Amino acid sequence: MKTHYYLGWFSDCFPENLSKALREDLPERKSLVMISSDPSDTEIDGAVERSWLDQAGISFDEYHLIDSRVEQEVAHALIRNASAIFLLGGDTLKQNRFLTEYDLAEPIKTSAALVMGASAGAINMSAKWKCSERFGYAVDMDTVCDGLALDPFSVLSHFDLENNMALVQEELSALSDEMNVYASNKDCALRSKGGHIDILGDVYVMSRSNIRKMEETF
Repeated sequence: MKTHYYLGWFSDCFPENLSKALREDLPERKSLVMISSDPSDTEIDGAVERSWLDQAGISFDEYHLIDSRVEQEVAHALIRNASAIFLLGGDTLKQNRFLTEYDLAEPIKTSAALVMGASAGAINMSAKWKCSERFGYAVDMDTVCDGLALDPFSVLSHFDLENNMALVQEELSALSDEMNVYASNKDCALRSKGGHIDILGDVYVMSRSNIRKMEETF
């Protein structure tokens, strides 16, 4: 049963109900493989994301970081043997390009590992996502980018929904005609497990331009 966690960004640590769910979904914790959001920046090491897991009482025998210093073949082998894969937060576009450059989509999708992503990582786990200047990307033209497509929906993670709901609806209306779009702020999580979706925090779903708040189920 495939299990995917789409996370926002947590101010301090995971709430206990999220920690408990992760502990239950991770009975085997041999290897955690983290995928950088800026593979050329050697200072990105996933320390913040790893601290969330540490505080949740989730530790692994081995920790690995995939960035540009790791050969592609080695990266694929690490993913195949991972207990969990964590796509780190940061630069969504650079991470997206790196996933393509290293052909990481297929190894991740076929891995038996639990897959989770925070902010940029969560966005890149989704089927498609909107790259727009209004969403803070330094681009001249709006585009819809392909993600890993671990689930058949789009994710907008770690975005200030309270002050920008109209913007979100305008920007994502067309995409919502094609697939459901889940939008969340920080301190939120969406879990897809065996086709069932669970929600933590303020998460909204947009379908065919209609948006509604999801009920919390964690």
